[in-house]
Amino acid sequence: MNDRTLVAARQKTLKTRISCSGIGLHSGRRVTLTIGPAAIDSGIQFRRVDPAGLGATIPARWDHVVDTKLCTVIGDGEGVVVGTVEHLMAAFSGLSIDNAMIEIDGPEIPIMDGSADAFVFLIECAGIAEQSAARRRIRILKHLSVGDERANVALTPAPFASLDFALDFPNPAIGRQEKSVRLEEDAFKRELSRARTFGFADEVELLRKAGLARGGSLDNAIVIGTDRVLNREGLRYGDEFVRHKMLDAMGDLYLAGAPIEGRFWGARSGHALNNRLLKALFADT
Repeated sequence: MNDRTLVAARQKTLKTRISCSGIGLHSGRRVTLTIGPAAIDSGIQFRRVDPAGLGATIPARWDHVVDTKLCTVIGDGEGVVVGTVEHLMAAFSGLSIDNAMIEIDGPEIPIMDGSADAFVFLIECAGIAEQSAARRRIRILKHLSVGDERANVALTPAPFASLDFALDFPNPAIGRQEKSVRLEEDAFKRELSRARTFGFADEVELLRKAGLARGGSLDNAIVIGTDRVLNREGLRYGDEFVRHKMLDAMGDLYLAGAPIEGRFWGARSGHALNNRLLKALFADT
């Protein structure tokens, strides 16, 4: 993809509204989600339509992130939140959706099968409409990094968007995995969209006592035992774990409010560092 193609790209939204229902991974609560078109330059926005949400509208932006423990949560500053936005945001990023209104009747995006695949399906069923305004993008001009020797993330200049990630777990079912994906054409759908979230069986009880993972199951996550994957169907990719971390990073980075033209590098990182990276990016004039 050359610079001329990027300049000529137009903003996109959905052609029509479409809905789905599912369970929140952490809340365990059933919610209904409706994705619909939005005007040029309005960006991605979430609207709580349940009584507890008070009709609040929350922009999907890095400066509205209020929590990053095991997922990315955005809020309106008044206590109304929408959690686990990263998989849906990754689908918007992968399909180049710039403007959308998401209505939800609860505090957390449904986890579906633990990947972004269901959201890609919904968006494509609704149809994608090109809009008349040019697409905005964020070009990385110099190296930027946050983190430490244990975990770190970085953005570096590149004439295209790409993701590089490395993770390393002592559990032999995961081990060390590395992957690089250049985000062109259908690369997201082909390489990342079906990669599921994962967790460890021996941590489930502790997480639930902390009010997390109440909706988690073998139907919506890869569950890892002492030395093996417990899901009967196994893995979708041999390196599904690192692919899912890249999917998460795509969703978190799309909270920049526009696609990033540059190379992202992550090592043993997660939602907190991804958000710190965006904060550092926008703090640097």
